[in-house]
Amino acid sequence: MSSENEDRSNEDPSDETVWDVVVVGAGPAGASAAYAAAVTGRRVLLLEKAELPRYKTCGGGIIGPSRDALPPGFELPLRDRVHAVTFSLNGKLARTRRSKQTLFGLINRPEFDQALVESAQQAGAVLRTGATVSRVEQHGSSVPDRRTVAVVLSDDEVVLARSVVGADGSASRIGAHVGVKLDQVDLGLEAEIPVPATVAEDWAGRVLIDWGPMPGSYGWVFPKGDSLTVGVISARGEGGATKRYLEDFIARLGLAGFEPSISSGHLTRCRADDSPLSRGRVMVCGDAAGLLEPWTREGISFALRSGRLAGEWAVRVAEAHDAVDARRQALNYAFAIKAGLGVEMGVGRRMLAIFERRPGVVHAVLTGFRPAWNAFAKITRGTTTLAEIVRTYPAARRALGALDRPKQAPRAEPELEPQKP
Repeated sequence: MSSENEDRSNEDPSDETVWDVVVVGAGPAGASAAYAAAVTGRRVLLLEKAELPRYKTCGGGIIGPSRDALPPGFELPLRDRVHAVTFSLNGKLARTRRSKQTLFGLINRPEFDQALVESAQQAGAVLRTGATVSRVEQHGSSVPDRRTVAVVLSDDEVVLARSVVGADGSASRIGAHVGVKLDQVDLGLEAEIPVPATVAEDWAGRVLIDWGPMPGSYGWVFPKGDSLTVGVISARGEGGATKRYLEDFIARLGLAGFEPSISSGHLTRCRADDSPLSRGRVMVCGDAAGLLEPWTREGISFALRSGRLAGEWAVRVAEAHDAVDARRQALNYAFAIKAGLGVEMGVGRRMLAIFERRPGVVHAVLTGFRPAWNAFAKITRGTTTLAEIVRTYPAARRALGALDRPKQAPRAEPELEPQKP
């Protein structure tokens, strides 16, 4: 790292006239974009409305693709390493599958996000917290020339940039400017529950995934030392049912007697296939772009990977001398996203459609068919992706096609007593 970049991380943002790249939002996507742009030696400003560290509603699972997208030398602040997964079908038919190798890691988002921001600062990015962005302007009196974007803060201060990356979450103001379109919105509810050492020991190294009572819903328990992250997710519009599912889920697990330290909720949003990823010199990534896996709603790996790409292409946009070249570079960013993450999202949508109609079949396959479990383990470790499996193995492609057909007459299933996970 150059001494110039090290000195730049301590500069007063007000001393700068026009930044090469301004990144809005300091979550995993924004911090990754800021890092990717800053390591090239460009002048990068990272804006965050909150003070860091701050809590984010998130399970905190770090799968292989997330790990592989981290900055070189980044040390994950892991709270646990997962070697076993218990699957259940709305509290029934619980079965635990184990692995000798670590499947994935678990983190607390405040620690993880803070460490990512520090990596971006070490690369040369300047962090400014307490800065709420109200809008961006690419034309008008605030914009001195066609190569500049005006980022307008809530107090009407104007920050100028050659390119802007929007990573300001699922309710993104930058996404609204770009015109991001959504085709799936889900509600996630979560509780951080401190537990005694005896309970924590029972969960150490093991997570629970419970396929829920509403179509497409599921719950999870992620252990993190002396606390458990317990959450559920389902389609938006099922708020009351989702809340009841979480309450029943916690009670069924025997955790109702422990007071949560945090209870929170958030909406996850998936982009439509034809949704734009840029407008002029402004690009979006992560949740702001609606990039996440539609079935599991896993978003950290999508945030890290899309943020890195956005930061790299933002540098090229900043260097563009006219609108045509800027547009070309932004389209290259969109192509890179669609060729990678877009393909994964397409398969994820098909899996969600299958899961919504046939959760029992999905449960039976994962718990009773070893190749399916092995595929799950490889995906979580990052040695393959669901899209790669479908593309590579004809049998997987045929099975996905067969399950994706409309369900015929439903079968009555025997009522079973809930099993303790």
